[in-house]
Formats: sequence, C-alpha cells, structure tokens
Amino acid sequence: MAFVHIPDVHIQGIAACVPEQTVRNADFTDLFPQDELEKIINAVGIRERRKADDTVCASDLCVAAAERLFADMNIDRQSIDALIFMSQTSDFKIPATSTILQHKLGLSQDALCFDVTLACSGYVYALTTAFAYLNLPNINRVLLLDGETFTKIVNPKDKTNALLYGDAGTATLLQKKPGTDFFAQLNTDGSGWEAVNIKGGGCRYPFDENSLSEKEREDGSIGNETQVYMNGVDVFNFTMKAVPKSIKEILAKTNFELEDIDKIVFHQANKFMTDFFVKKLKYDPTKVPYSLQKFGNTSSATIPLTITSELREWQSERKRVLISGFGAGLSWGTAIVDLVDTYIAELVEI
Repeated sequence: MAFVHIPDVHIQGIAACVPEQTVRNADFTDLFPQDELEKIINAVGIRERRKADDTVCASDLCVAAAERLFADMNIDRQSIDALIFMSQTSDFKIPATSTILQHKLGLSQDALCFDVTLACSGYVYALTTAFAYLNLPNINRVLLLDGETFTKIVNPKDKTNALLYGDAGTATLLQKKPGTDFFAQLNTDGSGWEAVNIKGGGCRYPFDENSLSEKEREDGSIGNETQVYMNGVDVFNFTMKAVPKSIKEILAKTNFELEDIDKIVFHQANKFMTDFFVKKLKYDPTKVPYSLQKFGNTSSATIPLTITSELREWQSERKRVLISGFGAGLSWGTAIVDLVDTYIAELVEI
C-alpha cells in the first residue's frame, strides 16, 4: 500500500470541456428492447453522453479547458513549470502529446512535459505525481491535463460498453501553498489486467490484417482488437472489495472520520455501484455528487469533470473532498484534497 502525504500544495483551479454533441442512451433500441434498455439506464445511471467528432482529440478538449483557466484566472503561461498529460487516447504513439500541448498552449520551453497513461484511477495518480513535483525547489506551478475520447475506441454494437463512455477534457492548475495538505493512497493488482483491455496494436500483439476484424467475444460483446473489452463481472467484484476498503484505510491513516469529509467524488462508472459504496460506508448520499447521468463514463476525467459541473456553486467554509478512482489495471487510488480557495471554471462546450 502506497500512502502519500504531500504538504504545502494546493489546487489553484479546475476547468473542464465537453463536446457539444449529445448522445442519448434511450435511442439505442437497436441493441436492447425498450423495456430492457430503460432498466439498464436506471441501474447504471447514464442517460446522456458527449461525443467528440472525428477531428477532435482528448488533447483538444484539454486545451479548451486550459485556455478557460488561463483567461479566467489571468495566468502567466510562462509561470507554468511542468505539464502532465493524463490520457489513454493520446494524439499519437510517438511523440508524447504533452510536447504538442506545450507548443499549443504557448508554455515556456523550460517547462518539463510528459504523458501518463492509466485508466479510471488516472486522475488520482496523476494528481499525486503533479503534487510530488511541487515538492521540488524550482517547481512552483504544475498544469495537469486529463482527457479521454473513449467513444473513438468503443464498438457501437458492443452491448457491454456502448452505453457507458463519453468524451471530456480537463485542466487542473496546482501550486505551492503553505499549510495545505494532500493525502493519497494508491494501489495496484496487475493479476487482473485482462478485466479491461485493448490487446491489439501494442508491441505484445502488433497491428496486423486481423486487428480490425470484428468478432463476437466469449461474453457476447462485439468488437475488434483495437476496441475496448471489459469483463463487467470481474470489474464489479473488484470494486466492491477494493473501494470501500481503500476509503476506510486512508481515513485511518489520516486520522479523519467520515464526518470530516464534506464531499466524496467517485469515478463516474456506474451509479448502482457507487450507491452501494455510499450505503456500505454509511455516508450521507446528499454529499456525493454525480455527473454520469449527463456525461457518462469519461474514464480518468470523470472526477475533475464532476467537480467542475457539480461543485462550482458549492458554498462552504470548509471543503475537504475525498476522491476515488478505480478501474483497468487493476488500479485504484483514493485521495483527500482541500478545495477551499480553489477556482472552478464554468463548463466549456466545443
């Protein structure tokens, strides 16, 4: 168990961007009978999703979010010492997308830039990484860009995944701030790596003439080797065991009680699942915001997207927030952040 405490760091601002195009899950009557479709929508909680067009990548959505933060907060671009791009839907295999983003955003050539690739736990991991860099003497401000366009890698005929995923890009600006603490607990179980995967196109299974061949998988889902596969039962069982335990453990490590947590922002995967977490923890459900009904599962971007869309108008003298991400890897991360004095931008649509 990797427990991390990073002092004197702060989230200065958060912004998010979603595509204008809305996809309604109620329209997928070609995949499911109407009565079954409504039951699925009610259980999972996803009614609408946003879909990027063919010319828009995750990085484009992140740029729009970052530009909103820069404009609203009057940020000097030259003051950003590091840029981290968190995504599994990058622009290219080579080069890293972060280098392209440095140029697009007009950041200093002295800024260090790199990509991080992780699934639904990615924001917690990348946020921890960004805060860790702020502990270095000459790093005073870090820009974390987290975005995904999973609709580009899901087969529209895949009954397991077609109703789940949406697209979004986010920007989180971090800086040093004395007296503010960040806590995180990061976990991994690679024995379950096959539960969610895209096998084709990497070095283990290189792209070939069969990679685009559409097949029915053992569980009845449809897709080719370059599209997402998920064993829903395995993922569900993993999260039921790992997530509540992780929350209890970080609270014990930090000497906080659940009553000390003002909001819990879960990765927006499945409302039935997260409602179960809340019930098992005996936490007040009114303190758990949801955005998946409007945006679906945007993978690692769901946490900052939910903060932007649901907590922008939140008025409170204390804003101690627990965030929890979990998914492919298998990987999960839980963190406690202080959002007092954090600027939350109005949601951007492009």
